[in-house]
Amino acid sequence: MFDILIVGAGPAGASAALFAAKAGKKVVVVDNDKSMTKRAWVENHYGVMEITGPELIETGKKQAVKFGAEIEEGTVENIEKAESGFTVTAGEKSYSAKHVIVAAGLSTDLAEKAGLKTKEGTEPRIKTVLDADADGRTNVEGIWAAGTIAGVSVHTIITAGDGAKVAINVISELNGERYVDHDFCLLYPADAADDRPCIDLGG
Repeated sequence: MFDILIVGAGPAGASAALFAAKAGKKVVVVDNDKSMTKRAWVENHYGVMEITGPELIETGKKQAVKFGAEIEEGTVENIEKAESGFTVTAGEKSYSAKHVIVAAGLSTDLAEKAGLKTKEGTEPRIKTVLDADADGRTNVEGIWAAGTIAGVSVHTIITAGDGAKVAINVISELNGERYVDHDFCLLYPADAADDRPCIDLGG
């Protein structure tokens, strides 16, 4: 059984997978390769001068895989409550997961089958989104929403951040305490010739 199954490998889904896998969780991402980011040219993503949408998506997938996330091709057709967690079906394949993060961009096809409530979207050209709270929780306990499908702005920097936020909330629930992912910072001796600033984040 996976700790977290993520529907969609766009900026929100891949970012969620990166954080969850880096936290040591068993993660699978099921993606149908139809992210609207694949049609994008991006010059407003912090830390990236310019990049094509397909390149951004591939980089995000590679980052998640680096920490152990699995990427599977397929279209998720249903999410059903199981005795423990959920059973997720995609074609002939099925997966078991404790939590599911739906990061399917514009597609709300799963909503009715999975019993998820929807609401009117507020972003331009986004008609319907999943009804999720500020933490990403939907009306079905254990199913979360992140990115455009959760009603946030379509900009990649925002959907990626939302995916990370939701993943941290799910990781925290799995751990039973608030999770923080701090990369370690190398501290230089006070008299070192290298005077580059460094912030000690405490690990």
